[in-house]
Amino acid sequence: MKTIIAIGVIGMLLFGMTSSTTVSYPSIKSRSYGKGEVLRYRLSYGIMDAGEAVLSVNETTVTGADNRPLLHVKGEGKTLGAFNWFYEVKDVYESYIDKEGGFPWYFLRDVNEGGYTIKQKYVFHQNKQKVQTENKKNNKKDEFNVPLGIQDMISSFYYARTIDFSNLKPGDIIEFKCFMDEEIWPLKIKYLGKEEVKIRSGKFKTLKFTPAVQKGRVFGKNDDLQVWITDDANHIPVLAKAKIAVGSIKMHLVEWQGLKGKISKI
Repeated sequence: MKTIIAIGVIGMLLFGMTSSTTVSYPSIKSRSYGKGEVLRYRLSYGIMDAGEAVLSVNETTVTGADNRPLLHVKGEGKTLGAFNWFYEVKDVYESYIDKEGGFPWYFLRDVNEGGYTIKQKYVFHQNKQKVQTENKKNNKKDEFNVPLGIQDMISSFYYARTIDFSNLKPGDIIEFKCFMDEEIWPLKIKYLGKEEVKIRSGKFKTLKFTPAVQKGRVFGKNDDLQVWITDDANHIPVLAKAKIAVGSIKMHLVEWQGLKGKISKI
């Protein structure tokens, strides 16, 4: 009898311990992107093409806690032509995003902009609400407390695409949190309404937004960036215009493949 009671007590303790450590992860409702998606953009400064950016989504064998499946997202940007002579840019961003939750487990940043370099690695322990950071330039390591579901610079873009915009009214604001440069940033996106826009690759039905950007580093005001995304299930940006400290830049979609749904091209 004592043995049976002891086994029962041990079982209850084990069950209790397991239950107390179970994490209720957030989940995304919309699957607006998936493996095989590639988006290619051109960036222009005035009338000249200054750079290009490519965003790709692929499967990966890397997993998060509890063997949660991930998608490997990679963003690459570089300057073109004569711009390499006076301000060469070569940036690579990578994020390993939870398939079900849309939040990151790993983030890598390798930036070279006019000789200014950044090499960062973040390991998100979403189940423990912590992130471990490593600056590879000075070998500095640190750890920060973060809320469950925190985003990184790349996953924020993909997470925003999963949001249901159907009930938004002009002036409505969407907000979520992003961990960037060892700080938690509240990202705010203001909805401005529907518009039809024409770019090199065609004419599209879009939703227009003004993201609140990081004031002072590149942008002069919080509303100096405007973005137009497709008014469809994909929610991909087709056009972005930004006023920066030394002029203005424009980014427009030139190629796409592997989309989850039909694009809102007119």
